Amino acid sequence: MTHYDYIVIGAGSAGCVVANRLTEDPEITVLLLEAGNPDTKPEIQIPLEGIKLLGSEVDWSYFSEPEPYLNNRKIFCPRGKVLGGSSSINFMVYIRGNSRDYDHWHSLGNTGWSYQDMLPYFKKSEHQQRGVDAYHSVDGELSVTDLISPTVTSQLFVEAALEMGYRHNPDFNGMYQEGAGIYQMTIKDGKRHSAAAAFLQPILQRPNLTVITEALVNRLLFEGNSAVGVDFMHEGTVHSIRVDREVILSAGAFNSPKLLMLSGIGNAKYLHSLGIPVVVDLPGVGQNLQDHPIVPVAHQTAQDIYPAITSNGIAEAGLFLHSESNLNAAPDLNFFSCPVFLAPPNYVPAGSGFVGLVCLTHPQSRGSVSLQSPNCQAAPSILMNYLQSSSDLQKLVFGIKRIRELFQTSAFDQFRGEEVAPGADVQSDEAIADHIRASCTTLYHPVGTCKMGIDSMAVVDPELRVHGIEGLRVVDASIMPTLTTGNTNAPTIAIAEKAADLIKAARSSSKQKRQAVRTQSLII
Repeated sequence: MTHYDYIVIGAGSAGCVVANRLTEDPEITVLLLEAGNPDTKPEIQIPLEGIKLLGSEVDWSYFSEPEPYLNNRKIFCPRGKVLGGSSSINFMVYIRGNSRDYDHWHSLGNTGWSYQDMLPYFKKSEHQQRGVDAYHSVDGELSVTDLISPTVTSQLFVEAALEMGYRHNPDFNGMYQEGAGIYQMTIKDGKRHSAAAAFLQPILQRPNLTVITEALVNRLLFEGNSAVGVDFMHEGTVHSIRVDREVILSAGAFNSPKLLMLSGIGNAKYLHSLGIPVVVDLPGVGQNLQDHPIVPVAHQTAQDIYPAITSNGIAEAGLFLHSESNLNAAPDLNFFSCPVFLAPPNYVPAGSGFVGLVCLTHPQSRGSVSLQSPNCQAAPSILMNYLQSSSDLQKLVFGIKRIRELFQTSAFDQFRGEEVAPGADVQSDEAIADHIRASCTTLYHPVGTCKMGIDSMAVVDPELRVHGIEGLRVVDASIMPTLTTGNTNAPTIAIAEKAADLIKAARSSSKQKRQAVRTQSLII
C-alpha cells in the first residue's frame, strides 16, 4: 500500500497553500486529493465571467434546507469543486478582515492567533502591486492588484460615500478598515489569480507532490484514536492510502464537517442514529455555521454606462461602516458596489444598471451542517439560519436605508434610474424587513463548522488538531470561531500559511525527540 507523509484533502484556498509549503522540504511527501477537475475551464481565468461559474460543473451547487426566517426559501450555496476550490469561482476581492477579528480569536483562548500573530502570514502570501510597507509585501505568491479601470458607477459610489461624510480609504487592508474605496483583487495580468494559479501550478513538477483530481474521499481511516489514512473514490474504484504523519482536512465549511461525521467524529448520539460507528464524541462538529448575508438595492440607469471590463470583478468598490456609534468594534456593515444589474430573486446579470449590496459582517445568527445520509455522495444538509437573531434583521434594515441615502446623493444624479429593488413603494421598516426576508442570500463566506477553541463545542485546538485524535488537523475556513470582517479568501490563505508552520514545527519536534532517544540508547 502506498504511503505518504501527509495527505491533504481538498485543493482549495487552504489545501493549495499547505501542499506548497510542506513540499518545500524535499524529504516530505504529500498527496493532495481534489474531488473536482483541473482548473482548465476558460471562464475561470476571466474575472468578469466568474458569475457564470456558479452552478456549473466546477461548483458543488449545494442548496440549504428551507430557511425558517426567509419565507422557507432554499438558499443557493455554491462552493468550488475544482483545483483552487472557491478561489477559482469567487469574485476575487482581497480583504483580510479587521485586526479586532483576530484579537477576538486570541481572547477566546486561541493563543497565537492575534492580529500581530497573523499579519506576518498575510504578508508572506502577498505580492502587492503597490509595493512594500508595514502592512504589505512583494515576496509572496498571490498577486494583489488595483483594478485597471473601475466602472463609472463604482467611482461614483466612493464619491457618494464621501459626500455622506465617510472617509476615503485607499487600503482596506492597512492601518484602518472603515471608509469607502476601490477594492483590490487577486488578479494577475488581467486573469484570476486563484490559490491554484498562485500556489499549486508553479510546483506541480515537485517529485514529492502527488495531485489526484476527481478523487472523492469517502472516509478517514483510524487505528484507535489515530488517523492513519483515507479511502477515496477515483475512476469508479475505492483506493486506500496510508499516511505516516498527518491527514489534513481542507474541504471547506460544508464538506470538512461532513467528512468528519461520515468518519465517526461528531455528536455521538446523532452519529448513532445514522448507524455510524463513533470514533470521538465531538458535539461541535457541524455547528456554529456563520455566513455573511446580503440584501440588494438595485437601480436601473438613466443613461448607458460603459460595461465593466473583463479583467475586473463584479464587486469593484466598497464601504465599511458602523450601524451604531461603537467605534471600538469592527464595522458591522459592508456595502458592495456592483456595476452590473443583479436583482433578486435570481441575481443573474440583466441589462444596464447598478447594485449596492448590504452585507452584515458579524451576524449573531448561527446555522449548522449535518448529514442527509451516511452515503458520502449525498450533499450535506445545510441550514444557514439567516435572521434567526432579530438584531441581524434590524441592522440590515438600517443598511438598506443607508445605501438608499448613498444612491440619492448628487454624485448619482446623472445616472440614477428607477429603483427596482426594494422599489419605491417599500418605505416602512416593516416593508423593508419583508424585502429582506424575500431577497436575502449568501455572500458565499461560510465558516465556523469545525471551530478552533478550548471550549466544549470546539472541534480543533489552537494548533488546528482535532480534539481527541492524533494525526488529524482541519485547515480551512471552518476553523474560524467567528467571521472575519469582509471576504474570507485572504484569511483562509493566512490560516493555511500558519498551519503549515505548525505542521512543520510538529515534525521538527518529533524528529528531535527520536534523535534524542537514539542518542540515549547509544549512551546506555
